[in-house]
Amino acid sequence: MLRLVFTARDLADIRFGFSPLWEVVASVRVVKDPDAHPMHAEWSAQVRRRLAQADLDWRMLSDLVPVPTRSIPGLISPPPVVPSPDLELELRSLSAMEPDRVRDILDKMPGPRPSSLEPLYADPVAGLRRLVEVVRGYWDLVLAPHWPRLLRLLEDDVRYRAHRLTDGGTRLLFADLNPRIRWHDNTLHVVNNHVTRSVELAGRGLLLVPSVFVWPRVFARLDQPWQPTLRYPPRGVARLWSRDRLDPPAALAAVLGRTRTMLLAALDAPGSTTELARQTGLSAGGVSQHLTALRAAGLVEAYRRGRYVLYARTSVAESLLAGATAPNRPVR
Repeated sequence: MLRLVFTARDLADIRFGFSPLWEVVASVRVVKDPDAHPMHAEWSAQVRRRLAQADLDWRMLSDLVPVPTRSIPGLISPPPVVPSPDLELELRSLSAMEPDRVRDILDKMPGPRPSSLEPLYADPVAGLRRLVEVVRGYWDLVLAPHWPRLLRLLEDDVRYRAHRLTDGGTRLLFADLNPRIRWHDNTLHVVNNHVTRSVELAGRGLLLVPSVFVWPRVFARLDQPWQPTLRYPPRGVARLWSRDRLDPPAALAAVLGRTRTMLLAALDAPGSTTELARQTGLSAGGVSQHLTALRAAGLVEAYRRGRYVLYARTSVAESLLAGATAPNRPVR
């Protein structure tokens, strides 16, 4: 059990943030141990095949994320320093880490050091450059095509939490954050199977980071020099990979047209022009024309993977689909 003891100053410094780098790290756990994460089974099966076929040696990243996971080195899992950084900002911070600190973190990892991490220890500057390349390659292959959908889920959760904080203060904010978290008497109690510890936040506040791939756990980062951080699963993560929107919502089709709405609905997983043509029954040329229009409107993004271009919905498109499929609300 972790106990985080708050002062009035800590309560005034509760904030939220996202971290693409942390999603990389958390997703590695899912890829390495898919049976422990059935909620992401469809996604993990897809990306495991993709990684097996790719020309990417990602052992350095994999060995920094042990499974089963008792702790993850701060080298690869620092809290975000701004509310919504992009991956490149976090990778610049990673590559600038002091060599002595890199070695100190590696020295504290339990067990024998994996051979893939020896170059990182021997020459941290060059090793960090290599690690950044590996993370970037993994991101492009595994997470970038899905990032608009993941980011929308994280943003929706933060908006909900902000309303909870506004409506009922800290008590209401933490009331349904996670079953493993309980607020009582100015102390946040966090169930942790590996650590029993009481931490005085002492004016440092708390950073709350919703994370798609941490389910069903909650991860804490409490060591200096970072702000104390809790990573927790966002609301709605169980529906993340569901395919219940393949039929185009009528309300949205009335605005965008049935064909373009059908293409957006079909992009629950990123796809190529050929795949979308096969899935929808349209010609490849017709799919390409509609995708061009959707991309110009900011509803679709394109990502290159090897010889192929994949298309994915943007967060704007996710919001439109979610709004069109939500139950009608009475007008007040």
